[in-house]
Amino acid sequence: MMSKKIIAVNAGPRMGWNTETLITEASRGAESAGAVVERYDLFRLERYTGCVSCFGCKRERNKGRCVCRDGLTPVLDAIRESDGLIIGSPNYLSEMTASFRALYERLIFQNLTYNMETPCCNPRAVPVLLIMTSNAPDTMYLDLLKRYQQTLDRFVGPTEVLVSGDTLQLKDYSKTDWPWSMFDPEKKKARHESVFPRECQKAFDLGAALAR
Repeated sequence: MMSKKIIAVNAGPRMGWNTETLITEASRGAESAGAVVERYDLFRLERYTGCVSCFGCKRERNKGRCVCRDGLTPVLDAIRESDGLIIGSPNYLSEMTASFRALYERLIFQNLTYNMETPCCNPRAVPVLLIMTSNAPDTMYLDLLKRYQQTLDRFVGPTEVLVSGDTLQLKDYSKTDWPWSMFDPEKKKARHESVFPRECQKAFDLGAALAR
């Protein structure tokens, strides 16, 4: 029996921090279940854009395939042929990163047909684990995540969501040039030490479930 192939996509810029850590743990979980994980870091790819609305993917010969060739092309190709997708992004200004949005636009739009009878031309469902980190409370962006989940459900595959809120942003808040009085650094550190490890375990478990 061939191993399942899982694509892990990091849409955050900071290596070793919250989003990247959770993606890594989810990937480890998938590997523990026998999957092979292929990783992409969007901030380290060659230049790319979001959807340019060329409508090339609406031609029969390109059905379900974005025709724009750039740094996202190998990511889109890999997702299309995969058995599961792990994708994570920090929340910047009440949204996912611009890098996440670029991939999301092209991942979804290539499968949108504008046909009422068959609105999606995706030939096979690819299960998704969507991870979002934020320095706001866990419940702050549930409506945003629900919209992403519903769209991914419809055009990519069944989607699970993992949220990590109130995250630790810096190792030492005192080293900034002005006081970040909006946050209590000690509370953030305490949460990072007590709650974040449990979220890492949940990411591991969800990654393993994705691969089964």
